[in-house]
Amino acid sequence: MRWLRWVSLVGLVSWLSMACWAQNPKGVGGKLKVYFVDVEGGQSTLFVTPAGQSLLIDTGWGENEGRDAERIAAAVKDAGVKKIDYVLITHFHEDHVGGVTQLLERVPVGAFIDHGLNREEEPAANRGYAAYEKAIAANKVKRIQAKPGDVLPIVGMKAVVVSADGNLIQKPLEGAGAANPFCKGAESKPADMTENARSLGIKITFGKLQLLDLGDLTWDKEMELVCPANRLGKLDVYIVSHHGWDHSSSPAMVDAIGARIAVMDNGAKKGGSPSVLDTIAAAPGLETMWQLHFSEEGGEEHNTAEEYIANLEGQEKGNYLELIGAGDGSFDVLNSRTGDTKHYAAAAGSVAH
Repeated sequence: MRWLRWVSLVGLVSWLSMACWAQNPKGVGGKLKVYFVDVEGGQSTLFVTPAGQSLLIDTGWGENEGRDAERIAAAVKDAGVKKIDYVLITHFHEDHVGGVTQLLERVPVGAFIDHGLNREEEPAANRGYAAYEKAIAANKVKRIQAKPGDVLPIVGMKAVVVSADGNLIQKPLEGAGAANPFCKGAESKPADMTENARSLGIKITFGKLQLLDLGDLTWDKEMELVCPANRLGKLDVYIVSHHGWDHSSSPAMVDAIGARIAVMDNGAKKGGSPSVLDTIAAAPGLETMWQLHFSEEGGEEHNTAEEYIANLEGQEKGNYLELIGAGDGSFDVLNSRTGDTKHYAAAAGSVAH
């Protein structure tokens, strides 16, 4: 596939150089901005570092008259950047990669990062991948294939690949590796054969603040990552896998990572399974669960408190959540629906990485 541009030796050296710099960013006194864009049950999360670099994880759905691309473009404008330096595609299902063509019509993109070739035969993955290939070729955008252990070339934060194309990091991340007591008696599930299990997942570190986004990584792969030892370690923000469906978010992983908050990019009718809502709400150390939508499946009994939901039942207004993080580990979360912000002080004993 001639258009697939692999990282050259020179590019790799540059990549590693930037990655080392990003571990202790010069802009650590500044703020990391994270926009959780409402793409109605898909995913699209925009990171903007104090260095002015941007990373978008997934592009939401296509069609819908460019609805998702417009919402992403609005977040880009609000963040004060002119382009998206890197777009990371977790996997090739249409709710994650479908918006690529429409996004490129609205916002310049420096490069795409993905896990490699599509290996699923189902139409949803084939359509998404075919359109993605065509868009990259037509716009002559660089494409980078990431592997577990890679540090992405984002200046101003450290983003380590923990899963890609069905493969996982084999060694614990810095500060991780402790035995996981939550593995004992944990439920196991059969191996998933879809693109979900090949999701490109990353752990992001900004000073003392740590976030995890595994795309739609499935239960079986999660268990490999955290059992018998937790290779991911503890973190502050868990971007809930798979829109909060019960295909993911095993208690063994959710309990082990000990996130202070969880952010669920669910839709009203997609994601937000009652069992996952309950698992996250009961997780050790969790302070708040945030949701992009009220989950109809979850109902009043299982959804988080109304003040932590961006779009309430019956709403389709595209309200977003925004996290603003500091290098000391403190952060704020804004609910655009209410205009209210909740502050989270730096955790005691947190260590910069």
